[in-house]
Amino acid sequence: VQLQASGGGLVQAGGSLRLSCTVSGRAFSSYVVAWLRQAPGKQREFVAGISWSGGQVYYADFVKGRFTISRDDAKNTVYLDMNSLKPEDTAVYYCAAATSSITIRALRYESWGQGTQVTVSS
Repeated sequence: VQLQASGGGLVQAGGSLRLSCTVSGRAFSSYVVAWLRQAPGKQREFVAGISWSGGQVYYADFVKGRFTISRDDAKNTVYLDMNSLKPEDTAVYYCAAATSSITIRALRYESWGQGTQVTVSS
């Protein structure tokens, strides 16, 4: 499976962005798709995940109530709507796919998109 992430940019604190992850390849309906992020000098961390078949979602505690992950089956796209952005949300955001259930462990994701930069100014 191949993933293409887009939608990053520069936004002021309190603002919003929508990230998109277009998924292509065979058997994409069997994959969990997640967003993870990596800030400079920090480890990559899980942000949110969604399953294709069941519509199950899971969020990291630090984004609950602010971010929403969703999918559009007709467009093979997963979205991450980010609201009330904070400077600490600044990072490169990656979408990734796994054949297992939703997991916070980055190493369990088998395919990765190229990443999109999100910068939140104070």
